[in-house]
Amino acid sequence: MKRLVLAGAVAMLLAACGDKQQTAAGVKSDVPAFQSVTGPGSSYNAPGWKAGDKTAWELQLKTRLQNGQNEYNRVK
Repeated sequence: MKRLVLAGAVAMLLAACGDKQQTAAGVKSDVPAFQSVTGPGSSYNAPGWKAGDKTAWELQLKTRLQNGQNEYNRVK
């Protein structure tokens, strides 16, 4: 019984040593959100929005907040 408990403890300790370091590879956190990292032809960009246009970015966020993500406006 002691050997089984000891073997289980050793297995758990060895499993903890096998954890790999996690890094944020490929993430550019120094780029402001209104400058598109995905590029101008990406399907993730809103139609009519140009990369680098901060006022259009802020207007899009304000419109999205008022129309789609505001529960007071959606529920009648």
